[in-house]
Parts: sequence; structure tokens; C-alpha cells
Amino acid sequence: MKRKVIIGLAVAVVVAGCAPRVPDSGAGVVDSGRGVGFSDYSEYEAERDSALSDGTRPTTVPGPVDVRAQPLNNDAAVTGEIGPAPQSVSNAVGISDENDFDAVSAERDIDADAALIAQNRAQFQVIEPTELPTRPGTNRPNIVEYALRTTNPKGAALYKRSKFRAEAKYNRACGDYTSADLAQEDFLALGGPEKDRKGMDPDGDGFACTWDPAPFRAARNG
Repeated sequence: MKRKVIIGLAVAVVVAGCAPRVPDSGAGVVDSGRGVGFSDYSEYEAERDSALSDGTRPTTVPGPVDVRAQPLNNDAAVTGEIGPAPQSVSNAVGISDENDFDAVSAERDIDADAALIAQNRAQFQVIEPTELPTRPGTNRPNIVEYALRTTNPKGAALYKRSKFRAEAKYNRACGDYTSADLAQEDFLALGGPEKDRKGMDPDGDGFACTWDPAPFRAARNG
């Protein structure tokens, strides 16, 4: 039994010798209130109070600088220096005076603008439509003049037409033209609207194939 006790004490001594030593942050400090990582906290307090009294920061332990509260100069992005805020740009090259209210107001005022508007209104003229001129060098009918001279809408019968094979004649005749305007010109040149030799106007309204005078009338009326 005695032998077991001696062996147990020996093991305890070995374990205690192998355990890591906890450092004492306050070692060598007389005042218990100074164990905060400085050799002498009272010296730091004295330096801090002296620095604050003359408007500077203590140099022993520099405090953080809030760069957000400091304006940057134009070269801050390159050098990292803190300086005065950049001045606003005025009358830069490429910016016209029309974008500067002061420059515009120096050139003219509201009364001058009102006079300019009145002058423009006095020069404004409304040109009334006149008769269409004849086309020189041709004997083709003027379909624009014909559209403005007539008043009946498309589909309103004014002339008698034969019903014999009317649809077949219409399809064959109108298929020979690339546009309705050309068909109307030819229709008038062949004696229309009173006569319809090719069967291009089966309903007798005076308008061949799909030609419609409405767009020309609308243009005249504005």
C-alpha cells in the first residue's frame, strides 16, 4: 500500500511539471491597475492628458482616424492624402452657356423672349391650297385633279354598267396594272368615267379597280 502511494505521488509531480505555464500579464507591475499590456500605464495617462490639452493625439498609442469625416483632395485617390474638398467646376470647356442660367439671363430677359415670340407670330403665314397645275409634256389624265373634282364616295354608283361577265372582265383588266393609280389613269384615258370599255368599273362609281380618291381629298383638307 505504501508503495502505491509513493508511485502515485511521483506521477503527480511529473504531470505538474509537464503542464504549460500561464503567463502573468501583470508581472513586474507594482500597481494592480496597470496590468493592461503597458509597462507603466500612469506614464501613458500623463502623455495622453498632455496631448489632449494641446489639441494633438498621443504618440505612444495612436488612435484610429475616421477618414469618412475628412474631405479628400483631387489626388487622394492616388496618394491617399487628406486635404480640402475639391472646388466645383464652372464654365468648363464643352459646356454651352445655354446650360448656365446666369449666362442666359445676362444675354436676354423675359421681355426679350416675349418680343421674339411676337415677331415670329407676325411672320407666320398660312398658305391656302390652289388649283393643281397641269403636267407639261403629257396627255395623260391627272388623277389627283379628278379626285378633288369629284365628291361621291367609293362604291356610290353614278354611271350605268353592263352586268354581262362583269366580274371576269374586272379581274382580267385590273390584273394588267401594277398599281391602282395606273389603272385609273388608263380608265380615264379610255373615256371614263362615262364609258368603261375594259370593264374596270363594274359598280359605276367612276373609280377603276381598287383606286380610291379619299387620300387625295384628305390631303387637300389637311
